[in-house]
Amino acid sequence: MASIAKFFFILLSLCMLNSVTTASNVTAIFAFGDSTVDSGNNNHFNTLFRSDHLPYGRDFPTHLPTGRFSNGKIATDFLAQILGIKDLLPAYLNPLVTDNDLITGVSFACGGAGLDPNTVALAKVFGLSTQYGLFEQAMRRISSVYGEEKATNIVENALFVISIGTNDMLYNVYLSPVRITRYGSISSYQDFMLQNLDAFIQRLYAAGARRILVAGLPPIGCLPIEITLTSMLPSQHWLQRLCNIQQNLDSKGYNNKLQSHIHLLQSTLTAAKIAYFDIYKPILDMVRNPAKYGFEETVDGCCGTGLLEMGPVCNIMELTCPDSSKYLFWDAVHLTEAGNYFLAQSGRKNVLPYLTN
Repeated sequence: MASIAKFFFILLSLCMLNSVTTASNVTAIFAFGDSTVDSGNNNHFNTLFRSDHLPYGRDFPTHLPTGRFSNGKIATDFLAQILGIKDLLPAYLNPLVTDNDLITGVSFACGGAGLDPNTVALAKVFGLSTQYGLFEQAMRRISSVYGEEKATNIVENALFVISIGTNDMLYNVYLSPVRITRYGSISSYQDFMLQNLDAFIQRLYAAGARRILVAGLPPIGCLPIEITLTSMLPSQHWLQRLCNIQQNLDSKGYNNKLQSHIHLLQSTLTAAKIAYFDIYKPILDMVRNPAKYGFEETVDGCCGTGLLEMGPVCNIMELTCPDSSKYLFWDAVHLTEAGNYFLAQSGRKNVLPYLTN
């Protein structure tokens, strides 16, 4: 039955993808941020935030781990496919990436990264500043092979995807609230995060970026790891697997501020199109209405117990669910390929028309 369900999921995916007009003036995708858009850059770092081992990649076309924090493809792979660019968005640091791969886009993102330098130092990965440096390096490589005019055209016609911020909240607010002591409140800390994000977007704009997609925060209180930690605390919901309402309110507060920042940036960076990608609502809808998406489990991950496992703790020694297409989360933080697919479809419907027209 599991194989039949998976067959129909793949068939549905192909039908929906084929229903999208792939003709687009976007010719490349460049992704920046954290594990939500990292397709394997972390494979080359001495960090705990790695997924270059089974069972990650179990349902990837090669059935091998790639460094994507999922059982298969992630949202940026699907976006590249929807736009008719290519089937997969590779990691820039993958030694197999060719010059031809570069001109259609790569990911510079690093799992564990954040907008706060404290987050980046904790994870021992590359933050946005270093990711931008890698982007500049890639552009020099393209210029040397194809010429500066070609490189300029690639940047101007590319879609720039930014997905970051969840780790800042997880590590510096909920797990160890030392930053709140410094900034005085969660709202003030979020202002600090957004100042750093604003500066990065303006840096991309100065480099020629003209289509920029910025993802908001997910409902952090509904991540399996946060549901688990919440259930351990004495409260009226003790030992119950329910979303943390306050953490979700924090995510909504950040997203509201992010939309205001994007609106202000759009009014000043008039040559660009900057779009807010709401991932909060679609993920929350998947959590609350699993049957609508063909899911059976939306508060536990597929890997291990589904309560806490991620990264090195989600490994070949852990049992995994037989049919990951029935799960929203692959590990205790990251979406399955099925979850990423539906998230990308939300982007196709609500964001891409604005950025590509």
